[in-house]
Amino acid sequence: MVVQKPWLPVDLRLPAGPQAALGILAFEAAAAMSKLLSLHRSLSDQEVSRLRSDAMRSPGVAYLTSTDQSFLLKLACAELVVSLDAAAAAVARLGLRCGIDFGGVYASLKAGAADARLDPLVAKGLRVKAKKMERLVAATAKLCSEMEALDELETAERKINVRGWSRLSGPIPAQQPAAVAAQSGDSPGAESLRQELKTQRLKVRRLKEESLWNQSYEKAVGLMARAACAVFVRICTIFGPYVPGLPPPLPSATTDSVHTRLSKLLHPRSAKAKASSGPITRRDGPSRVHPPMSNSCPIIGLRPSGQKSGATDWRKVLDAPPSTVGGAGLDQQYASVIVSAEELLRMEAEGRQEEAAAERAEMYERLPAKLRAAVRSKLRDWWRDPGPLDAGLAQGWKDAVDRIMAWLGPMARDTEQWQAERTMDRTRRFDGAPRLYALQTLRWADKEKAEAAIVEVLVALSCICWYEERRRGSVRHC
Repeated sequence: MVVQKPWLPVDLRLPAGPQAALGILAFEAAAAMSKLLSLHRSLSDQEVSRLRSDAMRSPGVAYLTSTDQSFLLKLACAELVVSLDAAAAAVARLGLRCGIDFGGVYASLKAGAADARLDPLVAKGLRVKAKKMERLVAATAKLCSEMEALDELETAERKINVRGWSRLSGPIPAQQPAAVAAQSGDSPGAESLRQELKTQRLKVRRLKEESLWNQSYEKAVGLMARAACAVFVRICTIFGPYVPGLPPPLPSATTDSVHTRLSKLLHPRSAKAKASSGPITRRDGPSRVHPPMSNSCPIIGLRPSGQKSGATDWRKVLDAPPSTVGGAGLDQQYASVIVSAEELLRMEAEGRQEEAAAERAEMYERLPAKLRAAVRSKLRDWWRDPGPLDAGLAQGWKDAVDRIMAWLGPMARDTEQWQAERTMDRTRRFDGAPRLYALQTLRWADKEKAEAAIVEVLVALSCICWYEERRRGSVRHC
């Protein structure tokens, strides 16, 4: 009886072995690393201070979203945890290929299990490893672009070869020697392409050595696993005293070192013979390790003493209610309208009337039916008695629009940037820069307040455009 071989290629079987190279999965590992680096930078003292002082206290967030800092902190914490969960899931998938159960380790860490407690000193190790991760991600991103360039060169070479072989079919026409030399594969262009192809292959080979391509599963997974645990401990350190649902971090004085304890979790079989004399007891009270809140802005809503951290579904925390712009699915549409209104104001100020008219018509076409009806209703009342041309009234409209757009415009731009950061664009796949929070966008904005502000802006814009058209018409008739 002939045993049929599995159809999957060898490099896709599980497990791949601890010492096996990542190969093509280096790009998935680099994307997970870049996400961990982004979270690490978002949790720096400077970024946390910016979150508390700028994002949470901006006029737009205060008016449209909430002034409750406990609620805003919970939103920020939930977004960080959900993003970390996605990165940890990628690390766990890679860990399965080399026999490391990081998924179980991370679940124990989030649950606050006694055998998975890590103290905040993990963050110090992350700062050292972050430089190595940055180098690996940068080299892998460069490898991705160079491999795409190599693919284009190889495609061009195949086309030249196909043209050369096509001349061998059918009768050979009589040609001059110069024409034969020009059509042959040894033309100067073909030789230059071969040389460029050779150089590009050497460059790709060198980048494979420097990047994650030739890194073993064990090294890559171990590096990302420690980073993921360190980021989670950092989240607990910063948000734990204010947000329920997070396990409190242990004090720095522990019996085992951080790396030894994490190694035991990553390799539980080898750790059985070196088990400690007893489990580490879990503290139910708040942590004595306080986050570095150097900013003078107070944060209300400390977690009550003695409150236990239960299991929290952080994804449900990020579900915007129907009364918000994001809950109604209108955040991107409203952001686009507001950004267009900003551009329209700029065009009017620069005197580009034809472009402004086209932009205004396109903007009104994108309005939802409810907003369009509200704008028309307000304009209908105003058109009944527009009154004479009044420069002071027009200036009042401009001032009103500027005041509203001063806080509404940044939220619209942040909404578009927040959406762009979460797309699967290749250019952003390996970007490890800090990202915006959803609380800075229109996602959590009160729908009625946001719509009222947008209607006021559009009505004022229509009045400004009417005044400018009448003024230019009166000047032409003089």
